[in-house]
Amino acid sequence: MQFREATAEDIHEIVALVNIAYRGEKGWTTENALVDGDRTTPAEVLGYITNPKSHLFVLANASIKSVICVEVQNSSAYIGFFAVNPRLQGEGVGKKLLQKAEEFAIKQLNIKHLLMSVLADRVELIEFYERRGYIRTKKIEDYPINLNVGIPKKELKVISLEKSL
Repeated sequence: MQFREATAEDIHEIVALVNIAYRGEKGWTTENALVDGDRTTPAEVLGYITNPKSHLFVLANASIKSVICVEVQNSSAYIGFFAVNPRLQGEGVGKKLLQKAEEFAIKQLNIKHLLMSVLADRVELIEFYERRGYIRTKKIEDYPINLNVGIPKKELKVISLEKSL
């Protein structure tokens, strides 16, 4: 599989992948029991592609298998918008893409500190990141309804994680 930056031609495939990974019926990363509605839109994906502080990457061969965004925030990079095709979850695709994104942050952006946010209810996902060196911070916020990333089915909190490289 090829690791590359996403282009405008990828938008609709990325939207479909992210929505099925986050809100689909299958896969261990789905949030459909916690959140209703689509996770993303074509406008959001285009925003990542055109923002000079964002780097949206895909792992792809004939189709896109995984997506991740590295967004520069001062002297740190925010890792987010991370999704793997549910049929490929558990096969190391996500680990590979996360590693590639971290390497990009180090080598291309000279970033040594990474940040991310995860739903506090997603214990297994938090543990996945902890196994990769991320640690929980004390920063806990309400679910970001204002970002239009879905409607929570119950009160949700978002926990911040960080990793120093």
